[in-house]
Amino acid sequence: MDREQEEMQFLGLSGIFKESFKIIISWRKIFTQITLTLILPLAFIFLAHLEISNSLFRDIKHTEFEQEVTRPGTKRYNKLSDTLSSEWINFILFKVAYFTILLILSLLSTAAVVYTIASVYTGRELTFIKVMSVVPKVWKRLMVTFLCMFAAIFVYNFIAILIFIIFLVILPYNAFGVVILYVLLIIYVIGFAYMTVIWQLASVVSVLESSYGIKAMTKTKDLIKGNQAIAISTFFLLNMSFILIQFLFDGLVVHGSSFDAWKRIGFGVLCLILLLCLFLFGLVIQTILYLVCKSYHHENIDKAGLSDHLESYLGEYEPLSGKDVQLEQYHV
Repeated sequence: MDREQEEMQFLGLSGIFKESFKIIISWRKIFTQITLTLILPLAFIFLAHLEISNSLFRDIKHTEFEQEVTRPGTKRYNKLSDTLSSEWINFILFKVAYFTILLILSLLSTAAVVYTIASVYTGRELTFIKVMSVVPKVWKRLMVTFLCMFAAIFVYNFIAILIFIIFLVILPYNAFGVVILYVLLIIYVIGFAYMTVIWQLASVVSVLESSYGIKAMTKTKDLIKGNQAIAISTFFLLNMSFILIQFLFDGLVVHGSSFDAWKRIGFGVLCLILLLCLFLFGLVIQTILYLVCKSYHHENIDKAGLSDHLESYLGEYEPLSGKDVQLEQYHV
């Protein structure tokens, strides 16, 4: 990385994107290896699940329709009931397996990319084998942070649903009531985007610092103060790009029956390439955003301490104290 950390605070939205792109190009060999090993399976599984889920759900709807037009109590009706139960079980088991594999690959990809950028930043010798040997150890810390963040988002959504239900009951059925509901929806979306940013940056903190879980979330909350707009805008653009790719795949491949097989395969490959590029770009961006936030708060990362922290992953991991990777204050 060519920039000194003191300069990182001046990077705006476009600057963060340019710096991320520059790092990927400069270290394209190692990032290509990470992409092919971890991110490509992640993107493929995500897109494949859309196609498989649609197929399984279509079978369920067909069986339900057949059951509706069949007289209850007949042998055929009972057979359709058994088939429907079996199809629902298969659908649920598939979803559980999908989310489990997706979570594992997502956390492994995050660990690999964040560790790689930190190694580049500290000038450490970097090889693909070294990165892959570290990833399983970092993954454990990321899992704890994920579970804590998942619980926080679950509580947030539960409270939001209660508030919406209460307002639906007490608000009048007129234009004023509709406006209030839209305002509540906007507030909810902003809050959810903020929590998503906390989640993403807490993952970086879990790799680069001694904190993880709730401590990493608390640190991240303080870290993005003053940069909420840039952070939310960054992840908003990434999520909109993700939704667009999903929409294209759903329309051109999953429901693209009007196209011949080769066109659907071509569209599928295109969406796969776009998605894996987006995943890689997003992981690099969240690490760069971490450095920008540190620089904004005038917290200079001690490269020697960070290097020691990264080195600890290569041996038997021992929890580090705050000073091991602590950030030194610098004055501007």
